Amino acid sequence: MEFLDCWTELALPDLLRLLAPAVFLLIAALGPGVRIVRLAAIAVALTIPLVEELGVTPPFTIAWSALWLLIAWSTRGQEGSARRPLAARHGVIEASTVGLLLGVALLTLLIAAVARQALSPEEARRASYGALLMMLGLIHLMLHGHVRRAGVAFGALGLGLQVLESAAREAQVFVIHNPGGAVLLATVLASALAMRVASNREHVAGTAWVSDAHDLHD
Repeated sequence: MEFLDCWTELALPDLLRLLAPAVFLLIAALGPGVRIVRLAAIAVALTIPLVEELGVTPPFTIAWSALWLLIAWSTRGQEGSARRPLAARHGVIEASTVGLLLGVALLTLLIAAVARQALSPEEARRASYGALLMMLGLIHLMLHGHVRRAGVAFGALGLGLQVLESAAREAQVFVIHNPGGAVLLATVLASALAMRVASNREHVAGTAWVSDAHDLHD
């Protein structure tokens, strides 16, 4: 009950500003087509300045928003098929269902672990929020086999990790000066690598579907 209280005690504006990025990430994960993903990524970029729980300085907040605008721009590629069919896509619905169930199970386990800890309401809220954002990123990775959409997944993982990192940093007795750029840099590198792989796949095979990679021989 104490864990639920840390969320129910929030005023409605605070609850909305926290849930807005998570809702848009969920729409990106469940929505079909890159157009919805692009719009959701832009919405995340616009709502990031409202998430004070990131615990970074204003310049880094702007950098996070800029990263998400770049992620939205990077999804401009089409999700069309290859110039010739490279692999049959069997069991897509089954694989997506398993991925979604695994993501929900992992989120439940993480939140249950947070709820068992002796944390203050603020600490419990931040820890569970960071876990939620990370799980939305994992769900996106498990549900979709298009490499261009991986940028959204890595961006969500980075946001969640940034929330957890800032919460851990503030809980330290001896605070080490850290402006919050390490997680951002790692997220940029992961997203850039995914986009590089997508571009190479589209150049070679005309598609960035992961399922088509099995029939490519370099």
